Amino acid sequence: QVHLVESGGGLVQTGGSLRLSCAASGRGFSVYGMAWFRQTPGKERREFVAEITWWGGSTYYADSVKGRFTISRDKAKNTMYLQMNNLKPEDTAIYYCSAGNVVFDESTLATATPPSYGMDYWGKGIPVTVSS
Repeated sequence: QVHLVESGGGLVQTGGSLRLSCAASGRGFSVYGMAWFRQTPGKERREFVAEITWWGGSTYYADSVKGRFTISRDKAKNTMYLQMNNLKPEDTAIYYCSAGNVVFDESTLATATPPSYGMDYWGKGIPVTVSS
């Protein structure tokens, strides 16, 4: 069984930065990619933020975060990161780490459905609050 644990969330002012981490543990951890999603209270769907392929390091971002957020991973530590810069109040959400074998692009995101959105593993989520 694979476990994902997020850390690094918190409260920051508009324009500030935070770095989220997602540590993966468990025997035989081997996935195509890891991704960040976020969800705001009252919204049924989680919003895709970014994905990184585990072995190749290719990345894909939602338009809303492109140029401000950077996803990365450290294979030796089985850890994924999300560097968030120039944060805006609309970035306020619970951020979830996920892992699985889905290639996210415009097409797959259009058909991805809750609760799993095709991913095999999920963390419990961590809050990020951006004050105006």
